[in-house]
Amino acid sequence: MQQNNSVTEFILLGLTQDPMRQKMVFVIFSILYVGTVVGNLIIIVTIKSSRTLGSPMYFFLFYLSLADSCFSTSTAPRLIVDSLSAKKIITYNECMTQVFALHLFGSMEIFVLILMAVDRYVAICMPLRYPTIMRRQVCTILIVLAWIGSFIHSTAQIILALRLPFCGPNLIDHYCCDLQPLLKLACMDTYVINLLLVSNSGAICSSSFVILMISYIVILHSLRNHSAEGKKKALSTCTSHIIVVILFFGPCIFIYTRPPTTFPMDKMVTVFYTIGTPFLNPLIYTLRNAEVKNAMKNLWHVKITSESKR
Repeated sequence: MQQNNSVTEFILLGLTQDPMRQKMVFVIFSILYVGTVVGNLIIIVTIKSSRTLGSPMYFFLFYLSLADSCFSTSTAPRLIVDSLSAKKIITYNECMTQVFALHLFGSMEIFVLILMAVDRYVAICMPLRYPTIMRRQVCTILIVLAWIGSFIHSTAQIILALRLPFCGPNLIDHYCCDLQPLLKLACMDTYVINLLLVSNSGAICSSSFVILMISYIVILHSLRNHSAEGKKKALSTCTSHIIVVILFFGPCIFIYTRPPTTFPMDKMVTVFYTIGTPFLNPLIYTLRNAEVKNAMKNLWHVKITSESKR
C-alpha cells in the first residue's frame, strides 16, 4: 500500500512549540525515562538473582517490567531527542515501526496484568490447588501465549496503518506515531478503519479492564474467610495491582474507545500511559512489597560484600 503514498516522511509537532518548554520537556522526560529503565531493570535483575522471588507472581512481574521498559522505549527516546530538534522529522517506515512497537509492548503489558490477576485469584480463592495450577510450565505457556496475542494485535494495527494512503498534509499533531493522529492525515474516508481500531484496541482495553475489575472484586470478597495476617498481605498485593490497572487502563480507554475526534488533552493522556505508568510501576511494586524490598537489600548486601572481599 505504500506505493499509493506521496508522503515519505512526517513532521511531529511534539508536546509544545515553545523553545523554553521544549527544554523543560527534555529535562523532565529524560529523568522519567532513565528512572523507568533503571527502576524496571533493578526489578528484573532482583527477580532473576533472588531465590526468594521464585513464585509465579514475580515470574509475571519480571515480564511486566520488561514490557514496561520496551513500551516506554517505543516513544520516550524520540520525544526526548525531538525536544532539542528544530524540525521533528520521522520517516514513513520509522512511523510504521513505532506504531507496531507501541501496540506490541502495550498489549503485552495488558496481557501480563491479566495473568497477574489470574495468579492472585488462584492463590487466594484456590490456595490448595495453587501449586498445581500455577506451576512453572503453565506460567511459561501463558507468557508465550501473551507474546503471540500481542504480536497478532500489533500486526492487525500495522495492517490498518499500512492501508492508509497519505497524499497531502504530513504534520502529525502528536509526539509519536499512532493510528488516531494518522487517521486525520489519510486521504480517504477513515470511518471503517476507525471502527476496526475501536473494535481492536478499544475492545482489548475495555474488556480487559472489566475482567480485571471483576476478578479483583471476587478476590476481595473471598478475603472474608482469611486470617487477619492473610488479609493484610493479600490486600497489599491486590491494592498495588489495582492501582496499576487504573493508571494504565483509564487513559488507554479514553484514547481508543471513541469516535475519530481529537482533544487538546490527548497528548498528555498518551504521555501518562506510555511514559508515566511505566515509570510509576517499579515504585508501586517495590514500595508496597516487602518481599521485593528485602530481596533488593539482600542482593545489594551480597554485591557489596563480594566487592569488599576483592
